[in-house]
Amino acid sequence: MRKLTFVCAFALFVSGSAVASEETDVLAPIHQFVDGFNKGDVKSALGACAEETSIIDEFPPHEWHGAGACAKWADDYVANAKKDAITDGVVKLHKPARVTVSGDRAYVVVPSDYSWKQKGKPMQETRAAFSFALSKGAGGWKIIAWTWSAP
Repeated sequence: MRKLTFVCAFALFVSGSAVASEETDVLAPIHQFVDGFNKGDVKSALGACAEETSIIDEFPPHEWHGAGACAKWADDYVANAKKDAITDGVVKLHKPARVTVSGDRAYVVVPSDYSWKQKGKPMQETRAAFSFALSKGAGGWKIIAWTWSAP
């Protein structure tokens, strides 16, 4: 009986570790994207995206998709920030509300805050939902879609 209990406990430990590792792997490109954005490192941020990506965000044109969508979004973010005198944009990720992995696909929802300055005045969006779809290929996990939904 002791042996069976040990085997069951060990199996639960190993499977829990595998799930934790898979979740860590899935979250890595999300952190890469946000860390790159926060540091102004566009190359790093874009490196987290798949070539074909779909994006919905709150500034015009609000939707980007297809080849190079992350780069197009970044260009439009910079243009919109310049037009609206937005500087110092920073996204803070909280503990994921949901991480679902189904083979080589994943869905992640991360409560997030966005702070920035507009014409020098501090601004903030809190409790936004940053949702991601990811795909795992030869190069690891990549973001294939994301949405920013502010309350």
